[in-house]
Amino acid sequence: MMIAAFWLAVLGLFALATRLGRQLNLIPIVSQLLLATFGIPLLMLFWVEPKWQLSGAQLIAPVWLKTLYGLSFAVVLGHILSDVIEVRLDRQSLKVALPSFAVPFVCGVACAGWMLPSQSGLSTLAFGLVFAITAIPVLYLYLHHIGYPLEATRRLVQTAILIDLACWSLFGLAQGSLHLSSLALPLLGACTPIALRLLNIRQARLHGLVFFALLMVAEHYTLNALILGIGYLLCMKALRQSFALPLKASWFKALQQYLAIPLILTFGIVQINIHSAMGDLGWLNLLILIVVPIVSKLLGNWIGVRWATPSFAGAVRWKEALLLNIRGLSEIVFLNLLLQEGLITPSLYFALMSMSLIATLLPALAGMSRPLPSYDVNAVKHSKRKPCANS
Repeated sequence: MMIAAFWLAVLGLFALATRLGRQLNLIPIVSQLLLATFGIPLLMLFWVEPKWQLSGAQLIAPVWLKTLYGLSFAVVLGHILSDVIEVRLDRQSLKVALPSFAVPFVCGVACAGWMLPSQSGLSTLAFGLVFAITAIPVLYLYLHHIGYPLEATRRLVQTAILIDLACWSLFGLAQGSLHLSSLALPLLGACTPIALRLLNIRQARLHGLVFFALLMVAEHYTLNALILGIGYLLCMKALRQSFALPLKASWFKALQQYLAIPLILTFGIVQINIHSAMGDLGWLNLLILIVVPIVSKLLGNWIGVRWATPSFAGAVRWKEALLLNIRGLSEIVFLNLLLQEGLITPSLYFALMSMSLIATLLPALAGMSRPLPSYDVNAVKHSKRKPCANS
């Protein structure tokens, strides 16, 4: 009963944080990240553990909660992958994406080799990918909010799609290559669109429902959800089969905002003992894991935007470099996946999540949260990329 009360209270806190954030002109995911990074650990430290005598392991133990987490994981990961897989190659976006991915990735691998020499090769690769990720939906929302020019918005979002496609695909392939026998079922599931085509089932919404259901099953049985998800969408693309969310956009948005995102964020955080995490990591290492990913990503972004032609007349390159450093939900889902697979420790999870929050807040701290007076905000609304508003 107390466990159910805790999770109901958490969902209420996230709804309240989102509402208060809107009053302060914050994007919902920023409010949610702030609560998850600072509010939930304090709640655990000063109330849940001493007053209710509940540990993080107990809070995530119920079967019904793991089922809800599986649903949340499928909803959020499926939405990210459906955004990522629709990439259209553009030369200028590729020029930005290459150094924006390569520079932080190399720095991340080097950091893993220096700070964590005993880590496995997959953990080292994952560490580099964490440094490189850019959050597609949050980047889009920042650009939408400030009324960024349409063509410039498309280039930056497409750059983020290229980077995230590289990150998810590389990790999925590397993870699968270590356990070749475990690839059979995910690859079989990825061929489901072919079976649906043979049955003459072409409804886009039904394909979307099957896609999210398969991701949930893969997460529940610890199959390779990344290979399944990417393969499924590539198969759909090869068949020229349209994709649609299984629910109305407004319902899907509410499901993400009020259930899926709070569960995913809290599920990882409650497993962390802040005292031991800080003791294991130390303040110097914490500072390194916050500063180095941000600086290396900014450097890669700067090289990329300098290499490509200006996205529009009057474009300020350092601002675009700062915008491409946004992390947000894409990184949190990736970190949760790494924590669940045992590829990073709780202390590393906490440090990298703090880095993600700071990187996501940087554009706002740099005064980039106000709409640009020279451009029509409504023009951005008609961009072909429309991720859900709170991812």
